[in-house]
Amino acid sequence: MSEINHYILTWQCPDTSGVLAKVAQNLFEHGAFITETAQYSDPDTDTFFSRIAFDDRNMTVPMTEFSRGIEELATPLNMQYQLRNVEDVPNIVIAVSKDDHCLVSLLTKWKANVLPVNIVAVVSNHRDCQPLVDWHDIPFHYLPMKQGQKAQQEAQMLAIIEETQADLLVLARYMQILSDDMCDKLRGHAINIHHSFLPSFKGARPYHQAHKRGVKVIGATAHYVTADLDEGPIIVQEVKPINHAFTIEQMVHLGHDLEAVALCHAVKMHAEQRICLNGDKTIILT
Repeated sequence: MSEINHYILTWQCPDTSGVLAKVAQNLFEHGAFITETAQYSDPDTDTFFSRIAFDDRNMTVPMTEFSRGIEELATPLNMQYQLRNVEDVPNIVIAVSKDDHCLVSLLTKWKANVLPVNIVAVVSNHRDCQPLVDWHDIPFHYLPMKQGQKAQQEAQMLAIIEETQADLLVLARYMQILSDDMCDKLRGHAINIHHSFLPSFKGARPYHQAHKRGVKVIGATAHYVTADLDEGPIIVQEVKPINHAFTIEQMVHLGHDLEAVALCHAVKMHAEQRICLNGDKTIILT
Protein backbone atom coordinates (compact mmCIF):
# COMPACT_ATOMS: atom_id res chain seq x y z
CA MET A 1 0.00 0.00 0.00
CA SER A 2 1.43 3.38 -1.03
CA GLU A 3 2.06 6.09 1.54
CA ILE A 4 -0.75 8.61 2.01
CA ASN A 5 0.26 12.25 1.60
CA HIS A 6 -1.58 15.04 3.40
CA TYR A 7 -2.15 18.56 2.07
CA ILE A 8 -3.55 21.91 3.17
CA LEU A 9 -5.34 24.37 0.91
CA THR A 10 -6.07 27.78 2.45
CA TRP A 11 -7.82 30.31 0.25
CA GLN A 12 -9.87 33.50 0.13
CA CYS A 13 -11.82 35.29 -2.55
CA PRO A 14 -14.69 37.74 -3.06
CA ASP A 15 -17.80 36.14 -1.62
CA THR A 16 -20.33 35.05 -4.21
CA SER A 17 -22.85 32.25 -4.33
CA GLY A 18 -21.30 28.83 -4.83
CA VAL A 19 -17.59 29.57 -4.30
CA LEU A 20 -17.18 26.81 -1.72
CA ALA A 21 -19.13 24.38 -3.90
CA LYS A 22 -16.84 25.08 -6.87
CA VAL A 23 -13.67 24.42 -4.87
CA ALA A 24 -15.14 21.32 -3.20
CA GLN A 25 -16.29 19.99 -6.58
CA ASN A 26 -12.79 20.47 -7.98
CA LEU A 27 -11.34 18.42 -5.12
CA PHE A 28 -13.98 15.74 -5.56
CA GLU A 29 -13.38 15.42 -9.30
CA HIS A 30 -9.67 14.80 -8.72
CA GLY A 31 -10.21 12.28 -5.92
CA ALA A 32 -9.01 14.45 -3.01
CA PHE A 33 -10.20 12.96 0.29
CA ILE A 34 -11.21 15.89 2.55
CA THR A 35 -10.33 15.36 6.22
CA GLU A 36 -10.94 18.82 7.70
CA THR A 37 -12.72 22.01 6.67
CA ALA A 38 -13.25 25.47 8.10
CA GLN A 39 -14.75 28.52 6.47
CA TYR A 40 -16.02 32.01 7.20
CA SER A 41 -17.95 34.56 5.18
CA ASP A 42 -17.19 38.11 6.30
CA PRO A 43 -20.25 40.34 5.77
CA ASP A 44 -18.21 43.52 6.26
CA THR A 45 -15.65 42.88 3.51
CA ASP A 46 -17.72 40.46 1.39
CA THR A 47 -14.81 38.04 1.48
CA PHE A 48 -14.95 34.26 1.83
CA PHE A 49 -12.21 32.43 3.71
CA SER A 50 -11.61 28.69 3.79
CA ARG A 51 -9.09 26.07 4.88
CA ILE A 52 -9.36 22.52 3.58
CA ALA A 53 -7.15 19.62 4.66
CA PHE A 54 -7.14 16.56 2.44
CA ASP A 55 -5.11 13.49 1.48
CA ASP A 56 -4.35 11.64 -1.74
CA ARG A 57 -5.58 8.15 -0.86
CA ASN A 58 -8.08 8.29 -3.75
CA MET A 59 -6.34 10.89 -5.91
CA THR A 60 -6.92 10.23 -9.62
CA VAL A 61 -4.27 12.62 -10.97
CA PRO A 62 -0.68 13.53 -10.06
CA MET A 63 -0.31 16.42 -7.61
CA THR A 64 1.18 18.62 -10.33
CA GLU A 65 -2.01 18.26 -12.37
CA PHE A 66 -4.16 18.88 -9.30
CA SER A 67 -2.20 22.07 -8.58
CA ARG A 68 -2.78 23.29 -12.15
CA GLY A 69 -6.49 22.68 -11.66
CA ILE A 70 -6.55 24.85 -8.55
CA GLU A 71 -4.64 27.58 -10.39
CA GLU A 72 -7.14 27.50 -13.26
CA LEU A 73 -10.01 27.72 -10.75
CA ALA A 74 -8.36 30.62 -8.88
CA THR A 75 -8.31 32.99 -11.83
CA PRO A 76 -12.07 33.36 -12.47
CA LEU A 77 -12.79 33.39 -8.72
CA ASN A 78 -10.10 36.06 -8.07
CA MET A 79 -8.84 33.66 -5.42
CA GLN A 80 -5.68 33.96 -3.34
CA TYR A 81 -4.51 30.59 -2.10
CA GLN A 82 -1.72 28.55 -0.56
CA LEU A 83 -1.40 24.82 -1.22
CA ARG A 84 1.29 22.64 0.29
CA ASN A 85 2.15 19.19 1.56
CA VAL A 86 1.83 19.03 5.35
CA GLU A 87 5.37 17.60 5.52
CA ASP A 88 6.79 20.73 3.85
CA VAL A 89 6.84 22.73 7.06
CA PRO A 90 7.81 26.41 6.82
CA ASN A 91 11.27 27.69 7.67
CA ILE A 92 11.36 30.33 10.39
CA VAL A 93 13.97 32.77 11.65
CA ILE A 94 13.76 33.84 15.29
CA ALA A 95 14.94 37.27 16.46
CA VAL A 96 15.72 37.71 20.15
CA SER A 97 17.52 40.18 22.41
CA LYS A 98 18.36 39.23 26.03
CA ASP A 99 15.20 37.66 27.52
CA ASP A 100 15.05 34.01 26.48
CA HIS A 101 11.67 32.79 27.82
CA CYS A 102 9.92 32.90 24.44
CA LEU A 103 12.94 31.46 22.64
CA VAL A 104 13.15 28.57 25.14
CA SER A 105 9.49 27.72 24.60
CA LEU A 106 9.82 27.78 20.81
CA LEU A 107 12.93 25.61 20.87
CA THR A 108 11.38 23.13 23.32
CA LYS A 109 8.20 22.68 21.27
CA TRP A 110 10.20 22.45 18.04
CA LYS A 111 12.48 19.81 19.56
CA ALA A 112 9.43 17.84 20.76
CA ASN A 113 7.96 17.90 17.22
CA VAL A 114 4.81 19.72 18.34
CA LEU A 115 5.68 22.94 16.49
CA PRO A 116 5.51 22.18 12.75
CA VAL A 117 8.38 24.41 11.58
CA ASN A 118 12.07 24.33 10.72
CA ILE A 119 14.04 26.79 12.84
CA VAL A 120 16.76 27.72 10.38
CA ALA A 121 18.44 30.62 12.19
CA VAL A 122 18.38 32.83 15.27
CA VAL A 123 19.45 36.46 15.00
CA SER A 124 20.16 38.76 17.92
CA ASN A 125 21.55 42.16 18.76
CA HIS A 126 23.11 40.60 21.89
CA ARG A 127 25.09 37.41 22.59
CA ASP A 128 23.18 36.39 25.73
CA CYS A 129 21.20 33.62 24.01
CA GLN A 130 24.02 32.26 21.85
CA PRO A 131 24.99 29.34 24.16
CA LEU A 132 21.37 28.12 24.17
CA VAL A 133 21.10 28.38 20.39
CA ASP A 134 24.48 26.71 19.86
CA TRP A 135 23.39 23.81 22.10
CA HIS A 136 20.44 23.25 19.78
CA ASP A 137 22.84 23.30 16.80
CA ILE A 138 21.04 26.19 15.10
CA PRO A 139 23.01 28.93 13.27
CA PHE A 140 23.29 32.02 15.48
CA HIS A 141 23.83 35.42 13.85
CA TYR A 142 25.05 38.27 16.04
CA LEU A 143 23.79 41.50 14.49
CA PRO A 144 24.60 44.34 16.90
CA MET A 145 22.55 47.49 16.58
CA LYS A 146 25.07 50.29 16.23
CA GLN A 147 24.01 53.90 16.19
CA GLY A 148 23.23 55.11 12.69
CA GLN A 149 23.45 51.61 11.18
CA LYS A 150 19.85 50.40 11.54
CA ALA A 151 19.39 50.09 7.77
CA GLN A 152 22.54 47.99 7.40
CA GLN A 153 21.56 45.72 10.30
CA GLU A 154 18.08 45.15 8.90
CA ALA A 155 19.56 44.45 5.46
CA GLN A 156 21.66 41.70 7.05
CA MET A 157 18.56 40.26 8.71
CA LEU A 158 16.61 40.29 5.43
CA ALA A 159 19.56 38.60 3.70
CA ILE A 160 19.46 35.78 6.27
CA ILE A 161 15.70 35.39 5.77
CA GLU A 162 16.21 35.19 2.00
CA GLU A 163 19.19 32.81 2.16
CA THR A 164 17.36 30.40 4.46
CA GLN A 165 14.13 30.70 2.43
CA ALA A 166 12.31 31.53 5.66
CA ASP A 167 8.54 32.01 5.50
CA LEU A 168 8.30 33.73 8.86
CA LEU A 169 10.30 36.02 11.16
CA VAL A 170 9.39 35.50 14.81
CA LEU A 171 10.22 38.36 17.17
CA ALA A 172 10.69 36.47 20.42
CA ARG A 173 11.17 39.49 22.70
CA TYR A 174 13.39 41.23 20.16
CA MET A 175 13.72 44.66 21.72
CA GLN A 176 14.23 46.69 18.57
CA ILE A 177 11.60 48.52 16.53
CA LEU A 178 11.61 47.43 12.90
CA SER A 179 11.67 50.20 10.31
CA ASP A 180 8.56 50.94 8.24
CA ASP A 181 10.35 49.56 5.18
CA MET A 182 11.17 46.30 6.98
CA CYS A 183 7.57 45.98 8.18
CA ASP A 184 6.26 46.48 4.65
CA LYS A 185 8.61 43.85 3.20
CA LEU A 186 7.57 41.31 5.85
CA ARG A 187 3.82 42.02 5.85
CA GLY A 188 2.03 38.88 6.94
CA HIS A 189 5.36 37.11 7.51
CA ALA A 190 6.53 38.52 10.84
CA ILE A 191 4.96 37.86 14.25
CA ASN A 192 5.66 39.84 17.42
CA ILE A 193 4.74 39.31 21.07
CA HIS A 194 4.18 41.95 23.72
CA HIS A 195 2.66 42.31 27.15
CA SER A 196 -1.01 43.22 27.20
CA PHE A 197 -2.56 45.09 30.08
CA LEU A 198 -6.01 46.50 30.57
CA PRO A 199 -5.58 49.46 30.47
CA SER A 200 -2.45 49.64 28.31
CA PHE A 201 0.81 50.83 29.85
CA LYS A 202 3.36 51.91 27.27
CA GLY A 203 6.95 52.94 27.66
CA ALA A 204 9.45 51.88 30.28
CA ARG A 205 8.70 49.49 33.19
CA PRO A 206 5.14 48.51 32.17
CA TYR A 207 4.80 45.97 34.97
CA HIS A 208 5.72 48.62 37.53
CA GLN A 209 3.09 50.94 36.04
CA ALA A 210 0.49 48.18 36.12
CA HIS A 211 1.32 47.26 39.71
CA LYS A 212 1.02 50.88 40.78
CA ARG A 213 -2.43 51.11 39.18
CA GLY A 214 -3.61 47.82 40.68
CA VAL A 215 -4.57 46.04 37.48
CA LYS A 216 -6.74 42.95 37.80
CA VAL A 217 -5.88 41.27 34.48
CA ILE A 218 -2.55 40.84 32.71
CA GLY A 219 -1.76 39.05 29.51
CA ALA A 220 0.09 38.89 26.22
CA THR A 221 -0.76 39.55 22.58
CA ALA A 222 0.80 37.91 19.52
CA HIS A 223 0.23 39.82 16.30
CA TYR A 224 1.56 40.36 12.82
CA VAL A 225 4.08 43.17 12.57
CA THR A 226 3.09 46.47 10.97
CA ALA A 227 4.56 49.94 10.92
CA ASP A 228 2.08 50.89 13.67
CA LEU A 229 3.95 49.69 16.75
CA ASP A 230 2.18 46.83 18.56
CA GLU A 231 -1.02 47.49 16.61
CA GLY A 232 -0.81 44.85 13.88
CA PRO A 233 -3.52 42.24 13.17
CA ILE A 234 -4.03 40.22 16.36
CA ILE A 235 -3.53 36.45 16.22
CA VAL A 236 -3.60 35.24 19.84
CA GLN A 237 -4.29 36.82 23.22
CA GLU A 238 -3.67 35.12 26.56
CA VAL A 239 -4.90 36.62 29.84
CA LYS A 240 -4.87 35.72 33.52
CA PRO A 241 -6.63 37.40 36.46
CA ILE A 242 -4.49 38.77 39.27
CA ASN A 243 -5.18 40.68 42.47
CA HIS A 244 -3.68 43.18 44.87
CA ALA A 245 -1.44 40.54 46.48
CA PHE A 246 0.68 40.03 43.36
CA THR A 247 4.18 41.49 43.55
CA ILE A 248 5.87 43.07 40.56
CA GLU A 249 8.15 40.02 40.31
CA GLN A 250 5.18 37.65 40.27
CA MET A 251 3.50 39.74 37.57
CA VAL A 252 6.65 39.65 35.44
CA HIS A 253 6.95 35.85 35.77
CA LEU A 254 3.30 35.30 34.92
CA GLY A 255 3.58 37.73 32.03
CA HIS A 256 6.56 35.82 30.65
CA ASP A 257 4.60 32.56 30.79
CA LEU A 258 1.69 34.14 28.92
CA GLU A 259 4.01 35.64 26.31
CA ALA A 260 5.61 32.26 25.61
CA VAL A 261 2.24 30.49 25.33
CA ALA A 262 0.71 33.13 23.04
CA LEU A 263 3.73 33.32 20.74
CA CYS A 264 4.04 29.54 20.32
CA HIS A 265 0.32 29.27 19.62
CA ALA A 266 0.50 32.03 17.00
CA VAL A 267 3.51 30.46 15.26
CA LYS A 268 1.79 27.06 15.21
CA MET A 269 -1.38 28.48 13.65
CA HIS A 270 0.66 30.35 11.02
CA ALA A 271 2.58 27.17 10.21
CA GLU A 272 -0.68 25.22 9.86
CA GLN A 273 -2.11 27.88 7.51
CA ARG A 274 -4.98 28.67 9.85
CA ILE A 275 -4.61 32.47 9.63
CA CYS A 276 -5.94 34.75 6.90
CA LEU A 277 -5.35 38.49 6.88
CA ASN A 278 -8.53 40.52 6.55
CA GLY A 279 -7.57 44.18 6.55
CA ASP A 280 -6.50 45.17 10.06
CA LYS A 281 -7.62 41.89 11.62
CA THR A 282 -7.19 38.17 11.17
CA ILE A 283 -9.54 35.30 10.40
CA ILE A 284 -8.55 32.16 12.34
CA LEU A 285 -9.74 28.99 10.64
CA THR A 286 -9.86 26.20 13.22
